[in-house]
Amino acid sequence: MRSRHEATKHCICIIHPIDPRGNKIGGIETYVRMLLRHAPLTWRVLLVGVDGKGDCKLCEITRLDLGGRTIDFLPMIYFPDDEMHKAASALAGSLTLRFAISLVRNFLRLRTAIGEGAVTVELERFEFAIVPFVLGKPTVQVIHGEGSKQDKMDSLIKKYWLVHRTSEEIAIRLASAIVCVNPNIEAQVKRRLPRRASSVAFMAVPVDTDTFQVRDFDTRDGIFRVVFAGRLDEFKDPPTMFRSLREVHDRLGGRVEFHYIGTSDPHRYSEFALIEHFTTAHGYKNQVDVAAIIARCHAGVLTSYFEGMPCYLLEVVSVGRPVVAIRLPQYDLVIEENVSGAMIERCDDGSSTVDGLTERFLAIWSRILQGQMHPNVIHAKAEPFSIKNQLDAHFARHSRLTHSA
Repeated sequence: MRSRHEATKHCICIIHPIDPRGNKIGGIETYVRMLLRHAPLTWRVLLVGVDGKGDCKLCEITRLDLGGRTIDFLPMIYFPDDEMHKAASALAGSLTLRFAISLVRNFLRLRTAIGEGAVTVELERFEFAIVPFVLGKPTVQVIHGEGSKQDKMDSLIKKYWLVHRTSEEIAIRLASAIVCVNPNIEAQVKRRLPRRASSVAFMAVPVDTDTFQVRDFDTRDGIFRVVFAGRLDEFKDPPTMFRSLREVHDRLGGRVEFHYIGTSDPHRYSEFALIEHFTTAHGYKNQVDVAAIIARCHAGVLTSYFEGMPCYLLEVVSVGRPVVAIRLPQYDLVIEENVSGAMIERCDDGSSTVDGLTERFLAIWSRILQGQMHPNVIHAKAEPFSIKNQLDAHFARHSRLTHSA
């Protein structure tokens, strides 16, 4: 039984199918872990998530210590940690669906765990929006991604696009506040809900600038090192990434390394054979290790068809490394030509896209060798998106909702 003091202080309840102890990697997962660690110390933090280890009692609160911050963890289902990073090919294997069903089945236990008093709920997915609505709690809906039915993607969203769009429409209309991770999404939502424009805001996924600290370039061995972190989903366009890196490798006489941080299997793409011999696959790494790997490299790469705002992009720039990318509008907030990276437009001809990326990589490497790329200047592009600059305002948003409820 919680004390009266505990019951009356603000509680932020995050509903997302993740085990915070696990190794599921991605922008949303990085963001959720930031919320858990950096919520105000006077607040109660409740994560309604998934047991990936099989050592928790389902639908009962477990107290977890996350780097010195204690949270309440309410696992709704067991889902093996090593399966969480895989995109489901059928509904029966969908983590999202199984999690949603458990939320409904165990609604009374969830309501008891959340308790009374000043409570706000945060959702990272649309599918769970009905839960806080029935609970009668103010809700912050974060929209992490964009894309259309025509875009390439691995998840079941493409197959069940109508269900996804319906869930999105319900979620944004039920939400008390809507947070969009790039300005494009913000503008789209405001056009759809003009009367609620004041409740819609832009906030990129924050970057931990204390962990991803600026580092000087090390070019002593003359090897150009490129890094990518995250899932190798189809919409990331790994074939174009791999083909471009091979061209750079050949143009530089083999003095190139590619470092991949993540749990995807790159062998699913035949083009990976082009670069496998100069690739180091690091697997899952915590943030400290990711920062160290980025610091040993010289540039990042992004070839996605669509994105929200990649936390990987902000992390690379925060360390002081330029990013070569196929342009998406939100990248303009971070990538300035020949200052913090370089961008090209995607061409209908895939070979032209590869050629364009190759030339940008070679130009950036030449500028680094000549001392014309400055890590501190690059890092400055990430500062507006730091945890301090982003999350203070976000938690204030949660607090305002309890006062206006």
